[in-house]
Amino acid sequence: MHLGARGKLFLVTLALLVVSLAAAEIYLLPAVERDLTDRIRQDLYVRLHLVAERAESYALPADSKVDWDLLADRLGKLAQARVTFIQEDGRVVGDSDVLAQDLGALENHRERPEVAAAIHGQTMDNIRYSATTHKRMLYAATKVPGNSQMVARVSLPLAWVDRAKANTRAVLLGGALVALLAALLMSSAAAVVLSRGLRDLTAVARRMASGELDARSREESPDEIGELGRTLDHLAANLSRSVRELRDDRDLLGRILESMREGVLVMDGEHRILLANPSLREMLLLDSDVAGRSTIEVIRNAELQAIVEKALFANEPLAKEIDVGGIKPRSLLVNAARLSGEPRALVLVLFDVTEMRRLETVRRDFVANVSHELRTPVAALRSAVETLRMAIEHDRKAALQFIDIIERNAGRLGELISDLLDLSKIEAKEYRLTVEATELRPLCEKIVAPLAERAAARNMSLTVAIPDGFPAVLVDPNALDRILTNLVDNALKYCPDGASVKISARPSGRKAELIVSDNGPGIDAKHLPRLFERFYRIDTGRSREMGGTGLGLSIVKHLVEAMGGEVRVESTPGIGSAFSLSLSCAES
Repeated sequence: MHLGARGKLFLVTLALLVVSLAAAEIYLLPAVERDLTDRIRQDLYVRLHLVAERAESYALPADSKVDWDLLADRLGKLAQARVTFIQEDGRVVGDSDVLAQDLGALENHRERPEVAAAIHGQTMDNIRYSATTHKRMLYAATKVPGNSQMVARVSLPLAWVDRAKANTRAVLLGGALVALLAALLMSSAAAVVLSRGLRDLTAVARRMASGELDARSREESPDEIGELGRTLDHLAANLSRSVRELRDDRDLLGRILESMREGVLVMDGEHRILLANPSLREMLLLDSDVAGRSTIEVIRNAELQAIVEKALFANEPLAKEIDVGGIKPRSLLVNAARLSGEPRALVLVLFDVTEMRRLETVRRDFVANVSHELRTPVAALRSAVETLRMAIEHDRKAALQFIDIIERNAGRLGELISDLLDLSKIEAKEYRLTVEATELRPLCEKIVAPLAERAAARNMSLTVAIPDGFPAVLVDPNALDRILTNLVDNALKYCPDGASVKISARPSGRKAELIVSDNGPGIDAKHLPRLFERFYRIDTGRSREMGGTGLGLSIVKHLVEAMGGEVRVESTPGIGSAFSLSLSCAES
């Protein structure tokens, strides 16, 4: 709540009045109560002695027929107080405020402080609330002279003391209200005088606070308000310059962080996220509103939390690679360091090395596979040459057989090297494609024509089932020739005699699907995800026996993707396989 000068002056006056009232409540009213209570106490002792003396004439030990209740009633009227007679065992035998038939219901009074003191020969008083009269009472008791087993007690109510306190309090509150009224009027007058020059400064300050840092007070008066205005103008100028510099720095830092491919995470000493750039949120699949939340709540990765805990106590930056699972598994290199000037605050920079690790794995696998693939034909060539050297003079027929082996393995080696070079060019985007609108049926018939003789030799059916007038597709004819040759050649190699191989096509929206299917042995589902990898073979021994390089399907995949298409395979063991090429249709 905003308070003006009048409100503050009023509050100061109110505080003084409250302090005064509190002082009166703490010191004045208790003093009044003590003074009045002392006077009542003196009067009570006079009445007590009067009652004791009057009761003495009735307190004959041998007289057992004294009606103490009746005596209490008489003396109560005489003393104008409550008179009670209590036996030494604590039983009440007379009370001026209690009917005789109700005396038996009263509690035992032996433990009452004033009664206990009287039984032991002392006279004392006590203030407490009476359960009988339901009032605050002042009690005093003494033994009845001449009757050592009877105690006389006199009590007076303190209600008029409470009334006196209430009246005094009411007078004080009334005076305080009058003072408050006067304070309100005086504070209003003082506020008008004091705030006349401050209102303009307040308006200027509000404009500055709303962002209008060019606002100035132009105050020229020589007094304190003028000095305040000039200081405010100087402050606004400095603040405007600082805000402009901070905004420029913030925008520059924001652009840098947004353009970084590395993930940046800054957290405070409580492990709450202060900053997370877009690259980090993409790496870890985080929401955009992670600022202010705990890292363990947002990033549930035990390895990352361990790095954070270790970096808090490390003297030097830490670097460690972690794996992040989930929908998008990644390998991340984490650099963690303490933030300068902020205790327990950390800055983490995360590098996505997933592709690097994948390429390293591919390179290792490629070197291992190429070495393995080259070793077989080279070993065969060396063995055939050594044997040929020994047989060329003695066994011409055997020499010709080894020449055939050399020729076959040399051809296989040449095909492998050619496929490797082509695949390398395709992956490096150096394989030039000439994409043009091409009719599928004539091209497919031309491609399968050289393979028809092989199919016929094994009593296999090789057909092109593409209807006339099928839409033209955007492909490189030479690339599609190589794709279909690879797919059909594989079907002819792996299908049994009498099987059928068919090339068909069907429209699919703005694309066309070219399908090479067969009714051969099919492919087990576990092999399908890796079927297009380099050198991946389902049956290694049979593939080498048939002369395959293990690169055909990988080349098919890369060529189709280079033409903007997609290749898929569906296969059921014992039923057959179908390779689908999704190709773009030419605009009609």
